Amino acid sequence: MNRTTYIFMDFDGVTHPWGEVEDFRCLPLIEAVIREFEEARIVISSDWRMLFSLQKLVARFSEDIRPRVAGVTPHMLPKLGSELHGLRERESMLWLAQHEPDVASAAWCAIDDAPGNWLSRSRLILTDFKRGFTEEDAGALSRMLTSLRDGVPTLEKPRSSFRWAS
Repeated sequence: MNRTTYIFMDFDGVTHPWGEVEDFRCLPLIEAVIREFEEARIVISSDWRMLFSLQKLVARFSEDIRPRVAGVTPHMLPKLGSELHGLRERESMLWLAQHEPDVASAAWCAIDDAPGNWLSRSRLILTDFKRGFTEEDAGALSRMLTSLRDGVPTLEKPRSSFRWAS
């Protein structure tokens, strides 16, 4: 089996268009890609993690995908407005540091509709918040997961202000 690959996933603007009915209409397309990659695990980085239990969040996924939801990222409270930029990436890297022995070489990517949440853009599948996750995004996610599976070193290391242990 390939090494575990983590997908840090937002909900609003990804699983459904932002500001519309929260029906998770795009989730089946995301799940279809994930089914092709046995090593893929989902970590919920959405603000929904602060409103609902992990059990309720996991229930949104198809039955076969539920065991592949690895958890939710921790919630960090910024002290300054400038700390909002890249916050979701810092939260994700903190989660990764708690679950992987070598964060710098861990396989991960993110699906989000807000580019300001992520400084490591080469690892971001950026969705259009008005449309949610599309066929085009599915192709990009599939290519990303294939690259991570193949160990392609072209992906940049995280650029968050998270301090890596030497």
